[in-house]
Amino acid sequence: MADIIRLRRMMFYGYHGVSAAEKETGRRFEVDLELAVDTKSASETDKLTDTVNYTQVYMTVEEILSREHFSLLETIAERLASAVLERFKVKEVVVRVRKMIPPIPGNLDYIEVEIRRP
Repeated sequence: MADIIRLRRMMFYGYHGVSAAEKETGRRFEVDLELAVDTKSASETDKLTDTVNYTQVYMTVEEILSREHFSLLETIAERLASAVLERFKVKEVVVRVRKMIPPIPGNLDYIEVEIRRP
């Protein structure tokens, strides 16, 4: 069983969506990550090099959401999971992406997609 590092409610503004209006005016997005890692070595050495650098993880998410453009939340989640697994020593990642106040008729706080990748 792995230990878990969580980055919760990272907030970004992005121009992602299916409609032209979403791509033009943008929306607020929230991202949660759960990183399955082994923290034993870091807890013994107290060195950043022995764990996942949270700042670098945040910057990876920010880079993808601000520089790339997506139509679907599913694609955003998959892209984030792939980047985290490629760049960091992580055994598994859970990604949650929320589009806040989505353009759907009715009263709805957000739409969320969650994926888990080994």
